[in-house]
Amino acid sequence: MGSAGFLWGLAAPLACVCVISTGQILFKLASGHLDPRHPLGDPRGLAILAVALALYGGATLVWVMILKHAPLSRIYPLMALSFALTPLGAMVFLKEPISGGYWAGVALILAGLVVISRAPVG
Repeated sequence: MGSAGFLWGLAAPLACVCVISTGQILFKLASGHLDPRHPLGDPRGLAILAVALALYGGATLVWVMILKHAPLSRIYPLMALSFALTPLGAMVFLKEPISGGYWAGVALILAGLVVISRAPVG
């Protein structure tokens, strides 16, 4: 894999997954500050929401550039990593409990990614 292949086929997609997972954590944090009856009532919640939306928007723009350079069938499976990173972030930053069964499922997802990554292209 050349430098362009590494950038668009691995580094940028992994960065997108990390940004999307971070956005999910921020959405959860924002939800604790926002009240649908008074949506503009908490500036901190709105700021957190704005950052989360900006991250999602930026990740989407990068994703479109990734699609220009890499086959969707090869890079999209990397998005499954968000099923590991988001709960990990929730556990670390939000102190949410994650069951052993959930982590077993994450292990299966990761095993599936290994299988996909070793499959021949085309």
